[in-house]
Amino acid sequence: MQIIELLTPAYEAAWLPWAVQYFFLAGVATGAALLGAACAFAPQGSRLARLTPVVIFTLAIAAIAAPVSLLADLHQPGRFWHFYAHFTPWSWMSIGSLLLPAFVTLSLALCASWWLGRSGWMRLIAPLLVLSALTIVVYTGAEVMVVRARPLWNTAWLPINLALTGWLAAAGVMFIVERFLPPALRPQDDALQLLRTVALALAGALALATVSWAALGMATGAPSVMAAARLWGDFPVWRWGMVLSALGGIAVLAVLLAGRTRIACPYYRIVLGLLLAGSAWAFRWALFMSVQGVPKFGAGLYLYTMPLGGDGLLGIVGVAGLCVALVALASWALELFPARQTRPATV
Repeated sequence: MQIIELLTPAYEAAWLPWAVQYFFLAGVATGAALLGAACAFAPQGSRLARLTPVVIFTLAIAAIAAPVSLLADLHQPGRFWHFYAHFTPWSWMSIGSLLLPAFVTLSLALCASWWLGRSGWMRLIAPLLVLSALTIVVYTGAEVMVVRARPLWNTAWLPINLALTGWLAAAGVMFIVERFLPPALRPQDDALQLLRTVALALAGALALATVSWAALGMATGAPSVMAAARLWGDFPVWRWGMVLSALGGIAVLAVLLAGRTRIACPYYRIVLGLLLAGSAWAFRWALFMSVQGVPKFGAGLYLYTMPLGGDGLLGIVGVAGLCVALVALASWALELFPARQTRPATV
């Protein structure tokens, strides 16, 4: 009997955990931007209007922290500069180098307008921010979808799932952030109930999108679904991951449905927020880090071991620390300069 040994070279991961942080925070920022634009037109005293402070806080934190993660992922300052010195319009990363600064600028402009009590400015900025947020959704989804060598990425359902999970994460972060707002700005239970309803609708849309991807993919033999079926059949680690993902989705829906009577409990809101944000983050970890463990050619899996330094655990902790610091800084600034609570909403 002849034994033939097949050797497959193991490659370093092209997308590092910094990318997970960036795509997570970008999703949170776009979700908060869309809701913030709606808040700009909400009637005074309405439930949506009373959600505005927590939406603004979330938008400001994510809009600042997301570019920091992206710059860290680029590693070398020269790579960032090359996007502008050598613009390539056929590259989504190059296009994103123009879209992202515009989005961050509009996001912070909306936040500053709220802080100053200028509701007229907010209404002027809101439509532009909606358009800008949608361009970020398209750019971040297309940037990954265009990689044809990865069938699990190369599907039009990917941008949809990234958007819906990102917006769910935005709702989750809002449930957490509201605990750190000054008492005068915390939304009341009925306003938080509205946020829960929005999250429930997004969760339903995500479930529908996932089922549609699987059903249509199996009917048409879509490469992304066939690749997922191969991972399910050949690799127990992926099988367990998919099962846990399904169970996690069921748990999120169950906790959301329970909120009809439990929304007044602060511990419930913290658990709900952590579940929504954590599941969206875990989806991005599987999407970027686990998918890169599947060889483009050959058999087997590459098992990724997360480093403890800046390109791994320390980077993840650092980004979380940055977000906590931004929340603390904004809360402190509102205590010192409560301009929004005292100035009339004028242009």
